[in-house]
Amino acid sequence: MDAIQFRQLQKSLANPAPLGLLGLGITTILLNLNNTRLFSLDSMIIAMGLILGAYAQFIAGLLSWIRGNVFGFTAFIAYSLFWTTLAGLLIFLKVNIAGIPEYSELGYYLFGWSIFSIFMFVGALKLHRGYMVVFGSLTLLFILLAIGNWTESIGLISIAGYLGMISGGLACYTGFGIWLNEVYGRTILPLGEAKPSH
Repeated sequence: MDAIQFRQLQKSLANPAPLGLLGLGITTILLNLNNTRLFSLDSMIIAMGLILGAYAQFIAGLLSWIRGNVFGFTAFIAYSLFWTTLAGLLIFLKVNIAGIPEYSELGYYLFGWSIFSIFMFVGALKLHRGYMVVFGSLTLLFILLAIGNWTESIGLISIAGYLGMISGGLACYTGFGIWLNEVYGRTILPLGEAKPSH
């Protein structure tokens, strides 16, 4: 396949961003229902995180890579690995393969993801506002969860849970917005397109 054929292939591929954003959004809402103590951390949340959160975003990331979208590739592959590691952690705990991590250890795990999310937010500044609010809210979510774990504050983790449900809803809105706007060829759900850079 030569370069011209590859570029034609890239243009013919569907936009994987809606799949990735919906995978991120739905699983973020479900996980944070647990952080608010509205749902228990059961097999439904773990399975959705592992399958929809991890696999759907991994597929979206690979398709973003083929399309030459480095932002989508980085975001979706990385967050798919977040869901894989989180589901692995929860499964290991359930079957007693490994010990329960300390709150402080979880805090550092979550803080690492907040740093990653900050950089994704900075990249999103060049895109539409939909991405900006998704990655901005994810950054704040991870920071609050990290602090909540470091301080062992159930109240702060619960507050973060409500923010997480909002963040997941914003990811779903953005995913549906990209999808519907492309399907109809006009703005159905406004995303606040960024001005092209000079």
